[in-house]
Order: sequence, then structure tokens, then C-alpha cells
Amino acid sequence: MDLLFANDRPGDYPGSWYAAVTPPLPPFPRLEGAVRADVAVLGGGYTGLSAALHLAERGLSVVLLEAHRLGFGASGRNGGQLGSGQRLEQGDLEAAVGREDARRLWDLSQEAKALALGLIARHGINAGYRPGIAHACRTEAEVRHSHAYAEKLARDYGYDAVQPLDRDGLRTILPSDVYVGGDIDRGAGHLNPLAYALGLGRAAADAGVRIFERSHVTKIETEGPQPRLVTGEGHVEADHLILAGNGYLGPLAPQVAARVMPINNFIVATEPLGPRVAEVLREDVAVADTKFVVNYWRLSADGRLLFGGGESYGYRFPDIVKTVRKPMLEIYPGLADVRIDHAWGGTLAITMTRNPAFLRLGPRVLSASGYSGHGVAMATLAGRLLAEAVAGEAARFDLMGRLATPRFPGGPALRTPLLALAMSWYALRDRLGF
Repeated sequence: MDLLFANDRPGDYPGSWYAAVTPPLPPFPRLEGAVRADVAVLGGGYTGLSAALHLAERGLSVVLLEAHRLGFGASGRNGGQLGSGQRLEQGDLEAAVGREDARRLWDLSQEAKALALGLIARHGINAGYRPGIAHACRTEAEVRHSHAYAEKLARDYGYDAVQPLDRDGLRTILPSDVYVGGDIDRGAGHLNPLAYALGLGRAAADAGVRIFERSHVTKIETEGPQPRLVTGEGHVEADHLILAGNGYLGPLAPQVAARVMPINNFIVATEPLGPRVAEVLREDVAVADTKFVVNYWRLSADGRLLFGGGESYGYRFPDIVKTVRKPMLEIYPGLADVRIDHAWGGTLAITMTRNPAFLRLGPRVLSASGYSGHGVAMATLAGRLLAEAVAGEAARFDLMGRLATPRFPGGPALRTPLLALAMSWYALRDRLGF
């Protein structure tokens, strides 16, 4: 079974609130016959679209293939949080790669946010960006860690946008008894992820990228004089290939699939809450909590609660409303009577270390994926770094490539059950509060 088609109808966006309120782009044609380009890009999410746009702006001819529609995958379905930093905290990165490279990685993460906001402004993308991400802690130990990390970022990295919050401070933003404190990052924010993806797609097309939708790549050929992406109706031959399929690549790219695990995550959108929004959030910020399987939420522009929670590790999605309503009501029991108007799932990708996987798969084949829930900013930056590497400026791509992304144990047959076992342990740990 192919994850691309396991839970979705070919060429249709899921029934998300994003798809309901975001005008689609006019469809792009299918690939038919033979096409030639300087660079061929597989995948129409943030990574592929950003790479294609940056390459076209450098004067290269670019073809992008998407199996469904632009923004169909995780890029059009996620929680919309444009977060600070890498996926790992700076102390962990310092221990892994040293202070000098950890500083470079922090600077790249700051560039990632600025790049996304710059693209939104430059291309007139109506993504509804709003500043602020709060981090909600369940234990006093987590609060102490959160406050110490805010102090470290200000002291060692000159980043003073994170405000520590005690219980009362957090409750002025988030009126729930579940949390005992945390912080709020005023230098991060949230947006409509599908609108952002489609805005990147429009910008790429305007820059001259040839985009083909409903063009499912079934084979990647790298042995000939020039690599190819092959579909059922045609192929693209190019000097360079960029693989930006994230968790959907599977057997097309075994070197990526060994390090990048697809998992499913779920979101619901309630009915408009009207004055009851004050029961949920008292500022228009996004929230993420400290559970291992993270709960995350924010308000929509029309006053709905967009709440994400729960994961699964097989091909088929579970009952999404039931899966997500449970953690939502643990945090907001007063919403038990609220109607759910939209429910959708999506497939993201994680790595063993939660570092993104920047890989060289051959002399002219590059890949970036596995953002582990931190992809809105970092996938956008990955596209720029991929374009730089294709143009012979690979230092920043190679810096990201030095981050450890070991293979999952057990191979394809065992890694999903092993991951599910590990997640079950962490879920138990969360319930027990340690």
C-alpha cells in the first residue's frame, strides 16, 4: 500500500478547515512524455516548492512533480506553527556538534523564520500570520527547564523574545488547570499552512518553474548519463534531482526511508466558539505542550479551536474525532458540548534523533526531509539550502547534513512496531506524570 493513496482520494485535498477556507490554485497539468530540465524536484510541499523557487530565481530551468496537488501532504495539513530554533534544543546541539556549529545552526533557524516571513511579504501570500507561540508545561520540573532555557537563549544566543511564565502568567493566556507554567516565544508565530504552501506554488510558477500535478513518480533512475524521475505517463531527465517527498518517499529512496519514519498526526476544528474563545485562549497565539506526543492548538480567524493531538503508525487513519477529542477534553473539559466541524489527518516524518535528514544520495541527487514536527520554517530553509548546493555552494547544506540521522533499527518490517512500542511507553510516562 502506498501512503500517498491510503487515506486520500487522488488529487483531492483532505476535508480540513484549511482546504475549506483557502482558494485553490488552478490545476497544473499532468506530466506526459519526455521533459528536460536543469533540475527535477519530486514533491510539492514546502521543501520542493522553496527549492524550485530559489533555483528558478538563480536562472535554472526547473520541473516539479507532485503526485496529488501542491500542498497536499504535511505542508498543507499541519498545525501552522512557525517555530524558533532547530527541533533539538541548543544545549543538545552544543553537546552533539560543539558550540561553534551549534551557533551556526541557531543562526540558520533564525534565518528560516525570516525567510518564510520574507516570502510571505514579497509574494503577497495571504497566510494570516500572527505572532506568538506559548509552551505549556505539565510539571514544575518542566517549568524550571523551560525558564532556564529561556535564560540560556538570551545569555548565549542574544535571543530575548522568550518570556518565562509562572502558573498565573500562563493562565492569563491559557485558562486550563492542566498546566503549571511555561513560556511564550514572541519571536515565533502561526499561520494557515495550506495558504502558505499555495502561495509558494504560485510564486514558483511565476518564476518559471514548470509544475506538473497528478504526476505520481514510480521510479527514480540514477544509473544513466542523467538521472530521471519516471511517472506512468512520462519522465523528467535532469542534471540534478531533488527528492522532497518527506514521509511519502518509501521504497523510491531506500536510503532516505531507512532514516525517515512516516507517522500520522490528527487535527480537528470545532464550530465557531463566539464569546467562548475566552475559555480556550485569551491571546491569539499558538500553543504546544510538553507531552511526548505533543498537543498543539490555536484559534482560527473565524474563532474555531484548531486542536491537534494523537498519533498512529500504520497506513490507515483511525477515528480522528475520537482520537483528538480525548486530549482536547482533558485540557478543556468545558468544551464537551462543542461540535466538531472538520477532522483530518496527515503524514509527517520523524528521524531517530529528531534532526532533519539532509542527504547526498549520489553525485547529483540531494534530499531533505524528516523535520519531526518542526517543518514550516525549516523545510522552507531546506529549499534554499538545496538550491545553494545544486549551484555549488554546499557549505550550509553540508552543515545540516552533519547532524546525526541514524537508521531506524529493524528495517522496514520491524521499525513501525518498535516505534509503536516506544510511543506506548512514552504515553504511559505522560499519564503517570514523570
